[in-house]
Amino acid sequence: MRDTIQAELMMSFLVSEELSFRIPVELEYDPVDPYAVRFTFHLPGDAPVTWAFARDLLLDGLSSPAGDGDVHIVPVSPGLLSDVFIRLQVGDERATFRASAAPLVAFLDRADRIVPMGEEQSVADFDGRLVETLDRILTQARNAG
Repeated sequence: MRDTIQAELMMSFLVSEELSFRIPVELEYDPVDPYAVRFTFHLPGDAPVTWAFARDLLLDGLSSPAGDGDVHIVPVSPGLLSDVFIRLQVGDERATFRASAAPLVAFLDRADRIVPMGEEQSVADFDGRLVETLDRILTQARNAG
């Protein structure tokens, strides 16, 4: 199996217009789940929080606003490769982070070398993972009954 890509960068957690602080964020790309990237946010005083979302959403959000659901990525200066806002939402709870685009581009470039964009289906083993999951569920059902 191919290697997992990992990186760490500092992002600004924007609490309000007047208050923000820098936090470490771990990025991960695993070819086992070739469409997704994972961000683990290390907020002070809280357990780390991991969000997974589409790799192409991150790429699209570097140059223009992207995202419809719980994840929105918006460039600070559309058309320029500078910083991006990453907005995450669950229900009424929202968190906004600001990150430099350069380390995100470098991370995506490293991931693209392992699984080029558009070729995710060629490495995805959805059928194998489905069979494993169904076997596990059936085994648990037999053991419970």
